[in-house]
Amino acid sequence: MKLTSKQRAYLRSLASKEEAIFQIGKYNLSPEITNAVAEAFNTREIVKVSVLKGATEDPHEMAEALSERTKSTLVTVIGRKIVLYKPFKEPGIKLPR
Repeated sequence: MKLTSKQRAYLRSLASKEEAIFQIGKYNLSPEITNAVAEAFNTREIVKVSVLKGATEDPHEMAEALSERTKSTLVTVIGRKIVLYKPFKEPGIKLPR
């Protein structure tokens, strides 16, 4: 899904109020983390992930890989925080046009 800059900004503002629900550490992007994030999209449209300092991979590379593996849209990577978006079949979040 391609997001406009206005939609991306709106999703960033929603995510700023949320806490990260997953942390990626020294084992980097494991299949367990990927599966857990994919499952989280069953109950929420925005998922925020924190990359700990012990992780050896670049957060931007991890974000791209996580987005591809979970079939979600990468909203942003700010420092060590990754925000992903995957709308429900009937989206709960109304994106601006």
